[in-house]
Amino acid sequence: MLSFPEFNPIALELGPLKVRWYGLMYLVGFAGGWWLGRLRVRRPGSGWKPLEMDDLLFYTALGVVLGGRIGYTLFYNLPLFLHDPLVLFRVWEGGMSFHGGLLGVITALWLFGRRHGKGFFAVADFVAPLVPIGLFSGRIGNFINGELWGAPTDLPWGMVFPDAGPLARHPSQLYEATLEGVVLFLLLWFYSAKPRPTMAVSGLFLSAYGIFRFLVEFVRQPDIQIGYLAGGWFTMGQLLSTPMILFGALLLLLAHRHRGHAKEGATP
Repeated sequence: MLSFPEFNPIALELGPLKVRWYGLMYLVGFAGGWWLGRLRVRRPGSGWKPLEMDDLLFYTALGVVLGGRIGYTLFYNLPLFLHDPLVLFRVWEGGMSFHGGLLGVITALWLFGRRHGKGFFAVADFVAPLVPIGLFSGRIGNFINGELWGAPTDLPWGMVFPDAGPLARHPSQLYEATLEGVVLFLLLWFYSAKPRPTMAVSGLFLSAYGIFRFLVEFVRQPDIQIGYLAGGWFTMGQLLSTPMILFGALLLLLAHRHRGHAKEGATP
């Protein structure tokens, strides 16, 4: 059994201004995504310009923050929102949803594509390998905050979190940082290093993330205001990840089928 490290969630205090590690982790994610995007722009035949990457960062940042907050409020805190709609704006109380952020980013990518004359999936395929670094840094931020811990466990790496009682729990934030961050990044980065049919990279991202998140949810403690949705194990995270897995698999199928048809119709 391990004890939770004594992290101070506040990284810096300047008078009344308090800079939290969680917020800094978001900045790390955005900066890392921008840097990786600049590397992808330099690839031969990328079809992207460096300044377009700068504009894309602005769009995606808005999508992540607005979508994540709105999604958390509607998916995980709907009764409170209906009772007190202003809770949506009390961001200092915490609460962000990946699935809400994903919907926000999808909207942002569509708007970006319209402005720059790029197809939606051309943009989405470019962005998908950049996302895991943000997921990794966000989960590290959750860990520093001592939040979103896992279910009780007797495994040797079980950890006692300060606000979760005396029982050792799965450090599910670190599981997610590893799977959704490191493993997903390596999978997407090397898969996208070679030319792929349109929609394939996006499909792989959706399916792989959905599978990783679905698995971790088995050992992650559900939000107390929701609990388990069914069977004493099925969670809101699994419910929201299931369409991602299915839709991602459909995109992969369509992408490779379309490429196969294109090759069959090619002129020798």
